[in-house]
Amino acid sequence: MKPSDQPLNGVITAAFGRQYEVEVAVRDSIEADQPAKLQCYPRGKKSVFACGDEVEIIANGKDQGVITRLCERQNLLWRSDAFREKLIAANLTQIVVVTATEPDFSDLLISRCIAAAESQHIKVLIALNKADLTDLLPAARRRLETFSRLGYRVVELSARGGAGELRPLLAGERSIFVGQSGMGKSTLTNALIPEAQAATREISEALNSGKHTTTFARLYPLDGGWLIDSPGLQAFGLAHLTSDELLAGFIEFNDHLGKCRFRDCLHESEPDCALRAAVESGAIDTRRFEHFRLIREEIRAAKRAQQGW
Repeated sequence: MKPSDQPLNGVITAAFGRQYEVEVAVRDSIEADQPAKLQCYPRGKKSVFACGDEVEIIANGKDQGVITRLCERQNLLWRSDAFREKLIAANLTQIVVVTATEPDFSDLLISRCIAAAESQHIKVLIALNKADLTDLLPAARRRLETFSRLGYRVVELSARGGAGELRPLLAGERSIFVGQSGMGKSTLTNALIPEAQAATREISEALNSGKHTTTFARLYPLDGGWLIDSPGLQAFGLAHLTSDELLAGFIEFNDHLGKCRFRDCLHESEPDCALRAAVESGAIDTRRFEHFRLIREEIRAAKRAQQGW
């Protein structure tokens, strides 16, 4: 790609630090059959871009460019704590939370991913990988029942068996794989997109946790849409969510909100709290209510830390 002052439209297909791979909408005359991909940097010191972002760039050298403008986003998936934030992906239609029969997965992390997705109006699909390990399958199913009862679809599959069950659910969608390390996200990506050749490693049995195999997010075209493979998550902070956004992230609360005795009820020890009554009656799962309270306290602690007290 020759240097030019003419802006080019493109999509960020990989993000690593302050460097981004951008696939532009025009084709290089030398590589007429392939979309041009440029390694691009943002102007200035601040980087506010994510994989899936639509941007304008200026080519300024062979296969290089500068990002000059961020186009309007449909949504943004990101995580944050008191002092840091990490942009994960933009312009999604679906988040695929990847779990597995082994190693152990965190249902709290699933609730975090769902809350983040709901706040951005993104669909959620839960994939239970390694379903071929039949001895471990019943226990994994039981742990996911809470989410399936809420209406979140759970699909069982084996990445090493081709992941055919998942493919129709990705067609035409802009999806991202999220989840802990070791769940098989990169193996799933390779099964669906063999040319991706995403690196995979053996699970660390000593830690009962996967080793990080993907160190940056990457976007791959897939069946009329695209798929992003993202690094394994061990934490998913939601310090950026407001109280109302967090409540909305727990969809089973909807029928009970606004029915507490006190309008400013904190759903802790106040009398006639509709949420706690729903927990006691079984209308709201106890574990999910614990997730809500844990995340809410983390958000409160983050805001206190930001204020210096």
